[in-house]
Amino acid sequence: MPRYQRILLKLSGEILAGPAGSGVDEDMLHRLAGEIADVHKSGVQIGVVLGGGNIFRGLAAASRGMDRVAADYMGMLATVINSLALQHALEKRGLFTRVLSAIDMQKVAEPFIRRRAVRHLEKGRVVLFAAGTGNPYFTTDTAAALRAIEVGADVVLKGTRVDGVYDKDPERHDDAARYAAITYLDVLNQGLKVMDSTAVSLCMDNKLPIVVFDVGRPGNLARVVEGEPVGTLVGDQAHG
Repeated sequence: MPRYQRILLKLSGEILAGPAGSGVDEDMLHRLAGEIADVHKSGVQIGVVLGGGNIFRGLAAASRGMDRVAADYMGMLATVINSLALQHALEKRGLFTRVLSAIDMQKVAEPFIRRRAVRHLEKGRVVLFAAGTGNPYFTTDTAAALRAIEVGADVVLKGTRVDGVYDKDPERHDDAARYAAITYLDVLNQGLKVMDSTAVSLCMDNKLPIVVFDVGRPGNLARVVEGEPVGTLVGDQAHG
C-alpha cells in the first residue's frame, strides 16, 4: 500500500535536459515517464510541475538586463513546452494525461481550474500543471506548493540531481552531511536550497510535507511513494 495516495511531483527543467544541460533529452524524458507510469500503476494520483530552466531562465535573463516581468513570462512558456513533451512521453506509455495551464492557451492546454484538476486526478489522469502560477515573480517551486495545496496532495516530491538536503553544498564540500529529516524552520533559517522561501513557507503554513530526493536514480520515485526512507523529509519535526 503506497504511503501517499495523491502526490505533486516537482521536476526541474535541468532534469529534463539530461547530460546536454539544455533542451529536452529524449532518453531522460522517456525514463522519467516510465518512473511515473510505474507509480501510477499502484493507484497513486499524480500531479506534476515542471520547471523551464532547460529552455529559458527568467531570473537569469532579468539579471542581464531584461525586463523581469517579460522574462518571467518567457520562463512560464518554457514550462508549457516541457509539459507538452512529458505529456507525449506519458501517452506513449498508455497513460491518460491533461496539461492545465495558468496562462490561457486553448489550442494546446486546458485552463487551470481547481475542481477540474481534482476531477482529472480522481479519474486517474496524470495532470501536468504548466505556466507556473501565471504570475511573474513566483517560481515553479512556489507553483508546485500552491497546486499541491489546491488539489489536496499528500506531499510535494522534489526530484533533483542530489539525494537530499545537505548542511552545505555536497558538490563543493566533501564533508557535507545529509539530513534524513529537517524542519521547515531550519530550512528557512539556514537558507538551505530546498525550494525557495515562499514555497517552503506555503508548505509550512499548510502542514504539507516535502521530500527531496534523487530522481536520477532508477526506482527512487516508487521508493519514496512507498514510504521508504529515501532522500530528506521536510516537515514540522525532524527525526534525525
